[in-house]
Amino acid sequence: MTIWTRLLALCLVVPVAACGGGDDDDGAGDGDGGGTGSGDGGGDTVDAASPDAPEVQFSFFVTSLATMRSQSGSQDGFGGNLGGLAGADQICQNAAAAVGFGHKTWRAFLSTYNNGSPIHAIDRIGQGPWYDRNGRLIANDLAGLISGNRPAGDAQTVNDLPDENGTPLTTLGDSHDVMTGSTTQGRLDGTSAVNTCNDWTDAGAGSPNAVRCGHSWPAQSGAHWIRAHQLRGCSPGVNLVQNGPGTGTSVGAGGGWGGIYCFALTP
Repeated sequence: MTIWTRLLALCLVVPVAACGGGDDDDGAGDGDGGGTGSGDGGGDTVDAASPDAPEVQFSFFVTSLATMRSQSGSQDGFGGNLGGLAGADQICQNAAAAVGFGHKTWRAFLSTYNNGSPIHAIDRIGQGPWYDRNGRLIANDLAGLISGNRPAGDAQTVNDLPDENGTPLTTLGDSHDVMTGSTTQGRLDGTSAVNTCNDWTDAGAGSPNAVRCGHSWPAQSGAHWIRAHQLRGCSPGVNLVQNGPGTGTSVGAGGGWGGIYCFALTP
């Protein structure tokens, strides 16, 4: 047996460390022993999923048709009964959680009459900035949200506001109506609870042309994202076909499903 064969046999029965080629006994070499080496023991390599990796900026969306159907348990959605502001906030929270952002605090962009002490949508959503699911800027601040017909952000997204999945609403058809109950300044638009589907607790027929909605994308019937026209009523319903003002008394009659805007309090 040659000397090389004898050495090989020895390495097979003696702990591997005894046959290592490193000169250092503290495990800081280039092998598997850890330390600061380049092996598999946890050197200086940064994992792509490291906690230090920046979080995606996502703080705005329109509630999708899918989440409104799923959360309401009805193919017609909620109508005007969202469970009040607290219920509407929870709808936003649930929709965000379904796409991995439930750790943020979300608020519905809705105003209420509140027995004569109005709560204004613009006061509920933090200070900005806000970004869509694709990381595109909606607006830097409150002034940017209400500076014109569309928020002062990335033109590609503000002219076709997307849902929680980042999908622009135009992909679903005539889908622009989004409930707000608000003026162009994000304040209550009306003088009673009739103008807010009884502060978002009423899914009955309601009063025609009383509740204000905005447009997620500019349409012939209105370009403003908060205040475009009034809804036909407060009952549940979905309509994705362009037929003018629509028929019936549903929140979706004019084109949509009674969706709402959701904002996170942090970017």
